[in-house]
Amino acid sequence: MKRSTVKFVSIGLVTFLLAGAAALIVSSKPTDYEAGTASAEVLISVSEGESGSAIALDLAKKGVILSSKTFTDLATSDRSARGISPGAHQIETHIPVKSALVQLLDPTRNTGLVKVIEGTTLSDVVSVLNKSMITGPLGSQKIPPFLGHAHSLEGILFPATYAFAPGTSRESAISTMISQFEKVAVSSGMSKGLDSYSPYDLLKVASLLQIEGDPSDYSKVARVIYNRLKIGMPLQLNSTVQYANNTRGKIALSRNATQIASPYNTYIHTGLPPTPICNPGLEAMRAAQNPVDGDWLYFITVKPHDTRFTKSFTEFQTWVALYNKNLSLGAFR
Repeated sequence: MKRSTVKFVSIGLVTFLLAGAAALIVSSKPTDYEAGTASAEVLISVSEGESGSAIALDLAKKGVILSSKTFTDLATSDRSARGISPGAHQIETHIPVKSALVQLLDPTRNTGLVKVIEGTTLSDVVSVLNKSMITGPLGSQKIPPFLGHAHSLEGILFPATYAFAPGTSRESAISTMISQFEKVAVSSGMSKGLDSYSPYDLLKVASLLQIEGDPSDYSKVARVIYNRLKIGMPLQLNSTVQYANNTRGKIALSRNATQIASPYNTYIHTGLPPTPICNPGLEAMRAAQNPVDGDWLYFITVKPHDTRFTKSFTEFQTWVALYNKNLSLGAFR
């Protein structure tokens, strides 16, 4: 799978408000732990929209910090504190407030972070949610209206890093991902469709681009797809067959595999697959609605980052031989 760029979606980040002026009380009582006194970790649960003062009180109650006021004072003066996200944070106890803030902002300590990577499928996302202890039924999800009669959740779980509070249900988590997809589809213009192609058609194309091409070639691969669709030529894409037989990630495809009886087999069926085959990112979505001009009918990646396009079947066959040679030499490992 290609490297992915994953957008962070902040959900209910904490807001610290400056408190009003208060009388100064002189006290010799320590208000902060010294560095080097860290002890066992505890879980600090942060809910969506929870106030900074409530978090500070919980930190003090569980022995993370010595004084909730000291933490609140730091947080109101440090803008980075606004980046504390919902989730279950694994934080050391008996630490200075500065260390507590650093650990609360550390994504590796937040078990409520869920990363949806470009090119993953619905089943992949469910597996990630399971690992984050976000369980339960998918529920009856509302499909964005511009997708028409689409009935599958495949392709509409927008790739991003999400921060979910403890106790979030799977239904709620999936709904958040769909809402983010809808926002991006509308803002990018994909929700309007392209010529005779519906928004759902574009989403299917975007999912193919996400798997089949490098980002720099997305708009050219899109043109190949549209050119083939226009003349009724089968798309003949390995990615759709691999989706059907659950062999995603493999480079080569056997001749027998191209004969499987599946509506996703674009070697024997013309047109687009019944649903998207993955969750595409923004670049692929944009390319699906903005293909470059060209008369190409064939493309092939002869080696990593070397994808070639042509109208000539003879030239394409020459490149297939080069691809097979590079494959045997381990160029795709």
